[in-house]
Amino acid sequence: MKRILKWIVRIVFVLLLLAFLFVFVAYWRSTNDCKKYSAAPANPMKAIVYCDYGVANLKFQDVEKPIPADDQLLVRVRTASVNPLDWHFVEGTPYVMRALAAGLRKPKDTQLGVDFAGTVEAVGKNVTKFKPGDEVFGGRTGAFADYVCVRESRAVAVKPASVTFEQAASVPIAGITALQALRDKGHLQAGQKVLINGASGGVGTFAVQIAKSYGAEVTGVCSTRNVDLVKSLGADHVIDYTKEDFTKTDQRYDLVVDNVGNRSLSECRRVLKPKGTFVLVGGGGANEQGLIGPMAKPLKLMLVSPFVSQKMGMILAELNHDDLALLADLMQSGKMKSVIDRTYKLDQVPDAIRYLEQGHARGKVVITAD
Repeated sequence: MKRILKWIVRIVFVLLLLAFLFVFVAYWRSTNDCKKYSAAPANPMKAIVYCDYGVANLKFQDVEKPIPADDQLLVRVRTASVNPLDWHFVEGTPYVMRALAAGLRKPKDTQLGVDFAGTVEAVGKNVTKFKPGDEVFGGRTGAFADYVCVRESRAVAVKPASVTFEQAASVPIAGITALQALRDKGHLQAGQKVLINGASGGVGTFAVQIAKSYGAEVTGVCSTRNVDLVKSLGADHVIDYTKEDFTKTDQRYDLVVDNVGNRSLSECRRVLKPKGTFVLVGGGGANEQGLIGPMAKPLKLMLVSPFVSQKMGMILAELNHDDLALLADLMQSGKMKSVIDRTYKLDQVPDAIRYLEQGHARGKVVITAD
């Protein structure tokens, strides 16, 4: 028996050593394509780039203007918007995401931003649904730039004429996250009661309005300064978390959408109906990252969910044309509007990300490229 235990210990030690060596080698071999920025671009445009992690390493500089492939649109970006996703990638946190996707030592993708709105400048020969001059909005990595190329079949849609570029650029990630959390994960139905924790943030402001468009009874949770804002978006009830704890009320909800993650799972379950649904959105604040950061809570959801009557889940938005078109219809009909907190210029993206990291933005933070 002792001999078996010794061999097990040796095997585990060897496996741990191999894992360490693998990570060590992968870390030092991790690199990116920043060498291409050393040469002067032949056809320049302005963009935000970063070759190392950290807001201090963001640079506003000339890069090569992209050329659309046969199935792509070349969009002149008029406005973009900032999301928590952006500062997660800038900071490379939680650190586990560096190993999973972002790049161990240096960021793999050296251009930043996703949400955009602008005008189609050129199209590939296979594009049939868009033409030069169309005003569009959507999502594509590298949106903090003068131009971006996006595939016709991906996350791009025509911007409603009555909606400004600033309003449209605020929608893609936050709006689709809210929609998919309510519709796909929450299976929200007319007449149901839904509580939205973090109702004044980017996702929350859209979630309140989308839930109302579904005919739900909406309760929003926010701070004192945002109570009137959340009411103006259509919330039937607003809980000021500085004065009242929503987890200790007598109300029970069919659906809880948690955009903040500041309450324990057991506390949130307490306000759910026996067959209710809890949907976690977001990745925690800038000071809650570390190695795995807020990923601990989704793991708890997975462990708890099989043993309770309530449904537990997390939403990671999937950007697509159809949902963008649906949100465009909601904006066109006046059932949904963007709440814009602050506007920055393209060369001020570092300041915009620092502001968003503070966690107190009301609605969205917008970047103007003009």
